[in-house]
Amino acid sequence: MKPILRTFTLALSAIALLGCEPSQPQKISSILGDNIAQSGSNQKFTPVVHGIDISFPADHRAHEDFRHEWWYLTANLVDENGNALGVQWTQFRFTTAPKNRDQSTKKTAWQSDQIYMAHSAVTTPHKHYADEKWSRGQEELAGVDSSPFRVYLDDWQWSSATNDLFPATLNARSKQFAYSLRLTSDSPYQKQGQQGYSTKSADGQVASYYYSQPFIDVSGKVIIDGKIHNVSGKGWIDREWSSQFLLDSQQGWDWFALRLSDETSLVVFQLRDSVTGGSSYAHARLMQQDGSGIAIEQKEIALTVIKQTKIQQRNYPTKWQVSIPSQQIDVTVSALNPNAKMPLSVPYWEGPVTIQGSHSGSGYMELTGY
Repeated sequence: MKPILRTFTLALSAIALLGCEPSQPQKISSILGDNIAQSGSNQKFTPVVHGIDISFPADHRAHEDFRHEWWYLTANLVDENGNALGVQWTQFRFTTAPKNRDQSTKKTAWQSDQIYMAHSAVTTPHKHYADEKWSRGQEELAGVDSSPFRVYLDDWQWSSATNDLFPATLNARSKQFAYSLRLTSDSPYQKQGQQGYSTKSADGQVASYYYSQPFIDVSGKVIIDGKIHNVSGKGWIDREWSSQFLLDSQQGWDWFALRLSDETSLVVFQLRDSVTGGSSYAHARLMQQDGSGIAIEQKEIALTVIKQTKIQQRNYPTKWQVSIPSQQIDVTVSALNPNAKMPLSVPYWEGPVTIQGSHSGSGYMELTGY
């Protein structure tokens, strides 16, 4: 769930119209014109509606008739010396035009309405490295395979041994870091919101299809500045797709994936009002390893900023109090590395966190719109 998608999609629409390979995302702003801001705004992408059943493994695949989606993994790991570190991998897919548009012009094998972007990062208490890749959807460059399941962009790849997400390997390599991880899970998937229909505004105008697997066993190797770390820990993947952006009145959001124990995880997010900066909508789900869960509404959730970190003239709230009295949850959430800003085409904050209070553990936090 990323409000930065609004900017990403405008950029990708411009790239698609120009027919260029997006190998240098730092130049995106130079190709955006005023008319691009309205590109596709009235086109008919598949809407998100109540009552659609999410099924597995079918919905691990790409949903190319929806405007955007992502496969998004975070992992809280420790190395052989007990040092904590975090890993993030996200692959986004964007459609530049709906399926029912005019098909009179025949495409070549290298033309595509699908654009992919991948983010990858590693974070320690003292270092934070991030990178990104872009590509059109083309079977030799980037895409999603169903049998066996694979999500890939160049050599950044999630590769499963089956049609399901697990067991799988995840590989990514950049200039300053790399990782090769093994991922396994036997837990049922968690459908967020109302059986996978996840509302993103108080009036219900914005929604997505959304499910998670917050109980993943992770092991493998992480390389940072040439040093190999043998790691193990826990991972969390979110899957989400929709055709809607956030409301103009929504500025950004704060998202927490918190592992309260080996058997219990909590996802909680709030969207912020663009005028007041306060919460315009919040939601949470308490999830158990056996697949059961409890939805938690806004009136039960209290998110309070304790400390902010100034990064490149912007303040990011990197320490929070998260309280849900009805579930006896009252924890302090602190960034492992407060400087974990993602210095990519569209910057945002993303990194591992520690949890103390009524529960102790680890997790991940994302902060956008600051």
